[in-house]
Amino acid sequence: MFWQKIIHSDLALKTGIGILGALIVLGGVWGLSGANLSLAGAEQIGATGSVQPTAVISPELPPLAGAAALAYAGGIPRLARLHTTLPDRPRFDVIQYTVQKGDTIFGIAEKFGLDPSSILWANLYVLGDNPHNLSPGQVLNILPVDGVYYRWSAGDGLNGVAKFFGVSPDDIVDFPGNHLTRQSVGDYSHPNIPVGTWLIIPNGRREFISWSAPQIPRSNPAVARLFGPGYCGKVAYGVNGTGSFVWPTVEHWISGYDYSPAANHPAIDIAGQLGNAVYAADSGVVVYAGWNDWGYGNVIVIDHGNGWQTLYAHLSQVRVGCGQSVNQGELIGNVGSTGNSSGPHLHFEMMLNGTKQNPHAYLP
Repeated sequence: MFWQKIIHSDLALKTGIGILGALIVLGGVWGLSGANLSLAGAEQIGATGSVQPTAVISPELPPLAGAAALAYAGGIPRLARLHTTLPDRPRFDVIQYTVQKGDTIFGIAEKFGLDPSSILWANLYVLGDNPHNLSPGQVLNILPVDGVYYRWSAGDGLNGVAKFFGVSPDDIVDFPGNHLTRQSVGDYSHPNIPVGTWLIIPNGRREFISWSAPQIPRSNPAVARLFGPGYCGKVAYGVNGTGSFVWPTVEHWISGYDYSPAANHPAIDIAGQLGNAVYAADSGVVVYAGWNDWGYGNVIVIDHGNGWQTLYAHLSQVRVGCGQSVNQGELIGNVGSTGNSSGPHLHFEMMLNGTKQNPHAYLP
């Protein structure tokens, strides 16, 4: 009766499992003794007709080492992967970046995987679409995708804003970083978007605000008066250009910004030491000579009389005056770092019939 109770109890179950486990372990050990043990047992059974006791042989196992010894002593460890790679997760919100010394629009754009234009379009009130306005300590908005950062104004409609930036209204509403829903926005013509709300316009585009000098005609150079006190009142007609150009300074390599419409930089920044000579790239008449209020510092503009104009900025000295005729290769000024400039260089622009051109296509 006692054993029947034991058999039907939890203790019996646990005891049975323990015995079964022990038998499995012993069976494994016995199996290692090889065929000789089995053969010896069989011979004794055959000789006597009954099982005779035999000596217990403990096989000698090889010593454990390394991870196996560690597992035997303390259990199987969970090893940490020191170089776990997390998958990239898309970013939808605007973050901020503090400009460091030596930064450029190109470098910041590359750092965050964006087009240079997106850096300018997200920071209109800081940079004014002018890459030369970048300076250490500024805090810039960094968009999660290429596009425009726009502050909602009174009277705006989603249809009109979207059309202006070349996208659809749904592109704006559905972008997760804007935290809008179609239900909360309501009528796209009169949307429920508070004035002052900043919106990401994914893949949006707009025209840059021009901070560069316009075409300055010899007949009316005073149209450039808005650009600073260096404008000319009247210009007498003078020599015309040849249509070919020479490098405007002794250095022939880029230092700073290259020609890039995407960064609103329609010029090349030519390296140079402070005071290096600056030459007229072609013959013509000076139509601007002096200070520029839009970040160019000291500027000279030469009209070549054949649709071409060239501009020379950030000069340390201006050596010509309004209306003066100059010949190709003639000294007109010196390399400087006036205006919005991070160091001595020559900002050089070329314009044909009012359209900025890439100087690399025309300089030898």
